[in-house]
Amino acid sequence: MPYSAEISRTNPSCFLFLIDQSGSMADPWGSARSASGESKARQVATIVNNLLRNIVLKCSKDEGVRNYFDVGVIGYCDEVGPAFGGPLAGRPLVPVADLADAPLRIETRRRKVLDGAGGTIEQEVKFPVWFDPVAHGGTPMCQAFAQAREVLSGWTDAHPFSHPPIVFHVTDGESTDGDPTLAAESLRHLGTSDGDLMLFNIHISSHQGRELSFPAQDPGVEDPYARLLHGISSELPDAMRSHLELEGYAAPPGARGFIFNAEPAALVSFLDIGTRPANLR
Repeated sequence: MPYSAEISRTNPSCFLFLIDQSGSMADPWGSARSASGESKARQVATIVNNLLRNIVLKCSKDEGVRNYFDVGVIGYCDEVGPAFGGPLAGRPLVPVADLADAPLRIETRRRKVLDGAGGTIEQEVKFPVWFDPVAHGGTPMCQAFAQAREVLSGWTDAHPFSHPPIVFHVTDGESTDGDPTLAAESLRHLGTSDGDLMLFNIHISSHQGRELSFPAQDPGVEDPYARLLHGISSELPDAMRSHLELEGYAAPPGARGFIFNAEPAALVSFLDIGTRPANLR
């Protein structure tokens, strides 16, 4: 069965996040406009940084952090390149133990937690940050996919029997350097003996609109950009579809890893499910 390879320190897997950092990411995020007023760039950075923290925790054992995964973040705006700051700056992929050891900084943030009496209280928490929000310039999506392919072709050559990489692409706009279809297809043709690389696309918007999640067929909407992103998205493996259905999403056979007009909660859920370790040894 594809996508069933055991994940171990000998045969790790890989997550790569492609983050649109163009100027429009400075706008508020859809209906979240009234909730927080924070920009899409800032909210996406918070969500992905928190996810990186959770990946570290999932790989943490009594003796330390085990390198079950290599992880990277590539941002694209006027330039395309690795987005990590601090000690990891310039590195497109790092083992998860390196991620744990070298955040850009540790912030103190506040979050609401249950108080045990039916209410909530605010609690201070330590929040590691590996990359900061950026929002300027254009949307060179073709270059972003090409750079992802360059990075991951070396990874798949070095890990021919591992679970194939998963690329999570978060964007709010149309490509400004041409049609990204061929570049995305070239990226998806990478793989290992366990299956092809998986490319998942999450579109976020400054406008309120109907969210479209994990359609199997053509999404049937007028927006040509939605149809393009759907067409370049990989089908979801059965295990991932099962997890999504348990979370209340419809994910029929053939469903693709694609969300259009995603709200923050949908991005959090999908990234969490997509990065849940399976077959860890």
